[in-house]
Parts: sequence; structure tokens; C-alpha cells
Amino acid sequence: MDKTSQIWLKRIRSSNKPAYLLIADLIAEDVRSGRLAARDRLPTLRELADYLELNYTTVARGYAEARKRGLIDSRAGMGTFVRGATPGLALRGGSGAEMTMNLPPEPQDPALIARLRDSAAQVMVQSDWYDLLRYQDFGGTRDDRAAGVAWLRRRLPLCAVERVLVCPGIHAALTALVSLLARPGELICVESLTYPGIKAIAAQLGVQLHALPLDDDGPSADAFEHACRTLKPRALYCNPTLLNPTTATVTRARREALADVALRYAVPIIEDDAYAMLPRDTPAPLATLAPALTYYITGLSKCFGAGLRSAFVHAPGPRQAERLAGALRATTVMCSPVTNALATRWITDGTADTMLDAIRSESVFRQSLAARHLGRHAMRAQAESFHLWLPLSSDWSMVEFASYLRTQGVGVVASAAFSTDGTPPDAVRVCLGGPMSRDDCDIALRLIADTLEHPLQPHSTVM
Repeated sequence: MDKTSQIWLKRIRSSNKPAYLLIADLIAEDVRSGRLAARDRLPTLRELADYLELNYTTVARGYAEARKRGLIDSRAGMGTFVRGATPGLALRGGSGAEMTMNLPPEPQDPALIARLRDSAAQVMVQSDWYDLLRYQDFGGTRDDRAAGVAWLRRRLPLCAVERVLVCPGIHAALTALVSLLARPGELICVESLTYPGIKAIAAQLGVQLHALPLDDDGPSADAFEHACRTLKPRALYCNPTLLNPTTATVTRARREALADVALRYAVPIIEDDAYAMLPRDTPAPLATLAPALTYYITGLSKCFGAGLRSAFVHAPGPRQAERLAGALRATTVMCSPVTNALATRWITDGTADTMLDAIRSESVFRQSLAARHLGRHAMRAQAESFHLWLPLSSDWSMVEFASYLRTQGVGVVASAAFSTDGTPPDAVRVCLGGPMSRDDCDIALRLIADTLEHPLQPHSTVM
């Protein structure tokens, strides 16, 4: 470092730029030029302060800036090391490259964006605004329900309007359903790795979750039957298509087996099919196999945008739809008429189909980036999904890995967030959508791959 420190000292003396920013710039330059290589050890803060004739605080700020850019690692008891040529990501509002929230990607298609703007403007101009500002009958207007039926019939060909409710998002529908089907202390069956929202809902309502083991075909039908015989569950909850978090889709045979058990024990099914519209080839829903027991839910948040809080529930019958409407009124009062008006317009004029196609295409592109960088790390993914599941080697625990990436400006979610059996595997969920550009996504995936391939004492405490 002696020669390098002389160069750095000369540059700092001749520059008007704040020294702490210049330190980070100099590290970046030396990495690009090859003077510094990945895993090279840098001087301690006090050593570098002496070399550069700076105070300790200035050098500490310089290293902090270099860490924020993803250039270096600092580990307690180990020192400070160069991370290499993988660039860091600028923090967004303090959250970094946000790969934690499972948002669909945002296609940068000017024609599509203009279409959204123009059709939304038409809704605003053509609507009766006082009508939109009044209380509404729960379940949506006739037009809203008709749009919901049109959307649902892609998966449920025999969908009936008198069994459909329009809801303010899937999460709201799940809250109402769990409160309707189970009382505090009662139990519902779920996958051993599942959507974190159902865990939060159950905890809020005092409902217990019973984990069903997962294999390559889906949740165990044998375990479900054993639970039905011995525990008397009030419902089965499942996320059968592109499971959040693992991206697995339950096979046709396993769906039939689960439906058979539910029918024999008269256990209602909550089928959360949030991602159902993304794949072009998916097995028939459980709702077609056990229609008299299944509440089928899908919506627009995962195939259009998370801010479009419109979801559709197809109940087992008109009476169950009425009871669910009462539970929804108690928990959410009503849907937003403005949101419903937009969703209905976009479904009926074909904009929703165009957006869905664009999100599929963008997801396929981003999954190709993921395969390029993470394919050799046993990642689990589906081409038209915008999240992936990344098992970790013994070099990292899930918490250490996620915490370390957070220090580098990249957010992923450790498997504990999805576990319902208390034994989460060492794995993380990585999301590829949201406001990230393709370039940001590529940088973040390269940083994740580099971290897997060049761990620096991963079992030490992350600072």
C-alpha cells in the first residue's frame, strides 16, 4: 500500500473535492485499473489516516462511502477488504436495490405508458364524480363484477357473476376469509413455506397455522389428510401457482389429491392464485376440482401493479358470497370506487392484457439475467415469474447473507419470513421487479453472485 498511499496523498493534496469522497473515488479507480484486486486487504482506519495525513473521522467517512458504493467490505476482527469490480447500487430512500417487495416489473414502453394515461383520463372525464364519491354496495357495481367475471373466466370458465365479489386487494380478501372461516385458537393448514401475509393475518386474528411439508409436487396431501383426521382444520390455504417464495407450481396430480381430501372431510379451500395469470400453461385451479368448497382469489396487483388494489373472489356459492361480503364490510367498509373504475376500464378495453403481456416479457428478460449470474448456484425460478428462490451454501446463513447484502444496498428476504414450521431452509427470495431498471437489476444480481462466490468470513457478525 506504500506506493498507492503516496499516489493517494498526492491526489488528495491537489484536489478541492472533500477528502472522504476522494478516498472512495480512488478505491474505485484502483479497482478498475487493477492496482487493487478483489479480496485485497486495505489499511486500518488509523493506518490510512496516518498515511494520508487526515483525521480518523474523515477516513472513516471515506470507507463508509466506499462500502455504500459496494467497493469494500469491513468485518469486525477481520479488517477491510476490496470487493472487486462489481459496482454498488445507489440507495433509494435508504432501502437500496429493493429486491424484497414482490412487485411486478415496470415495462418502460412509452406507448403503453401513454395508453395508461389516456384511458385513465377518459375514466376521469366520463365518470359521475359524485357517484364515485358515495358509499357503494359491497362487491362492486354491475360493471365491476362483469369485469371481474371476464378476468376470472381465464381460469374459471364456469365463473358466475352472483358468486363474484370485487375486493380492495387480495390481502383484504384473505383477512375477511380467515375471520369468516376460523375463530381465535382454531387452525388452518398452510404450506411450510408460504406468503408472509397469511402469517400476519393469522397472528392478528389469533388463528393457528398448521404447516404441510412441501415436495416438488406441492404441499403433502397425506399430511393434509392426517391433519383433517386429527386436528380438524377450518380451512386449507394454498398459493398453488408460482408459490411465493419458491416459484413452485402445484402439479395437476397433487391438486387432485388435495381436492379429494378437502371434499372427503368438507374442509373449505382458500386458493390464493395471485400469480395465476403470469404463466401461459398452468394446471386447472383447485376451484374447478372442488367448486363447492373453494374460495378462488386473484387480482391485478401481481400482473398489473401493486397500487391497483382490485381483487376478485369467486365463492363456492351465492350464500357464501353474501357471508363473505359481510365480513369484507366489517374489515374494509368497501372498495375504492375510483380504483374499481380504473380496473374495470383497463380490463374491458384490453389494456390489462397488454400490460400482462409486457410484464411477462420483462419477467422473462430479467430471469435470463438471473440465470446468467446465479444459474450455477441452484436457484429456483420460472421464466414468467418476477421472483426467484436462492438456496445458500454452508458458507452463509440466510440471515447473515440477507444482512450483508443490505449493507451493500441490495435487499433480499430470508426464508424465515415465509416459514410456518419453524425450520426454514438456508435460502432467500430475490425479487426482480418494481422500479428497478434492467441495468440496476443486472448490477444487483452480479453483486449477489459475487457475494456467493467470494464470501469474506461470512460467519462473523455483519457490521
